[in-house]
Amino acid sequence: MRRGPWSSRRSRSPAARAISIATRRSLSLMARESVPHCLTRPGGSTSMIRMDWNRRQRHLRAALRVRRPRVARIRPGSLPGTLAPVDKAEPPTITVITFNRESVQERRVESIDGALAAITPGAVTWINVDGLGDPSLFGRLGERLGLHPLALEDVLNVPQRPKVERFDKYVFVILRTMRLERRPDVEAGGAPIIDEQVSLFFGTEWVVTIQERADGDSFGTVRDAIRQGRGRAREAGADYLTYLLIDAVVDAYFPVLDALAERMQLLEEEALVQASHPEETLLRLTRLRHDLIGVRRAVWPMREEIAALLRDDSPLITAETKVFLRDVYDHAIQALEIVETLRETAVSVMELFLSAQNQRLNEVMKVLTVIATLFIPLTTIASIYGMNFKHMPELEWRYGYAYALGLMLLVAGIMVGYFKKRGWW
Repeated sequence: MRRGPWSSRRSRSPAARAISIATRRSLSLMARESVPHCLTRPGGSTSMIRMDWNRRQRHLRAALRVRRPRVARIRPGSLPGTLAPVDKAEPPTITVITFNRESVQERRVESIDGALAAITPGAVTWINVDGLGDPSLFGRLGERLGLHPLALEDVLNVPQRPKVERFDKYVFVILRTMRLERRPDVEAGGAPIIDEQVSLFFGTEWVVTIQERADGDSFGTVRDAIRQGRGRAREAGADYLTYLLIDAVVDAYFPVLDALAERMQLLEEEALVQASHPEETLLRLTRLRHDLIGVRRAVWPMREEIAALLRDDSPLITAETKVFLRDVYDHAIQALEIVETLRETAVSVMELFLSAQNQRLNEVMKVLTVIATLFIPLTTIASIYGMNFKHMPELEWRYGYAYALGLMLLVAGIMVGYFKKRGWW
């Protein structure tokens, strides 16, 4: 049985494991250090502060929890090509668009047989399936179109690394698309990122796309272009439609990257100011780095994938379509460069934040050290005259108490002046 990219999670490098452990320790340490003082002494706690502290603790635990992807329940030892159901997958819905230069027909069908019956010679048929909840549907699709069982296994065994596989009569492509979750209570810059696998098969006159999730359409712009006849959407063949679909996936990366860049800018500004809850800033930095890793995992193979299509000498991809694929390749390179820049910036912001926290800690320690140093000679003077010797001439002085206080103030003033002259206070 073949494994997806998530199967190598336990084989991370020692450096990656060290970074992960260090991040967890930093979050835990800062969480312990930021416990309100009123919660650590009897009778000093309040319900409002306790609720706020519990909320922050829940956020920290959620950030440290491993996010597990939805995977197909393939039993160990199963034969290659086994189509297993996917955990928590939505029931599939099927839409079909058949078009040529003169007309467009769009409809929703209930079965895959009804969708395949719409394939018409002389026209391009686009079959789109949303949801992976019915493995038998994909088995039937493979039987009718002659799709390889291992390719169908990759469709259900999500997530897979983006790739291209060429067969005799069709080409199999795996894409990873991303979009921001639209929530009214969250600003666009901080919205969660939805990662989705899109599987694509295309032959001479047909294209089949299989989207992992049914709650969002990644190809709305392509549908509009076909309906309205914009550009060459209805003039070219299935390979040009494939280009449009890949281009839509690559273009969807840029709004996500813009949102990540906005979050980066806010965190960079926050790292330079006095943060009231530094553990929350570190939490957001850690989430941002995790999101950048996920985007890079999708964008990096996309570049190789498009390059493989450009090198392919399959008759299914015309030379004219390869010209457009080169443009998509440039966009993928641009997205990858933005991701790498944001990753380097995230590391710099993390170092800046930790340096700022260390600087603030040093300032606090310096003040405490100065205060402790001031009291050392004062404590010494008080200790000398607090000894219980029977014969101490100063104890018989009429103004001995005032002399002792004056001596303490004089020593403290001299030390304060010395500290200020040296720039220590």
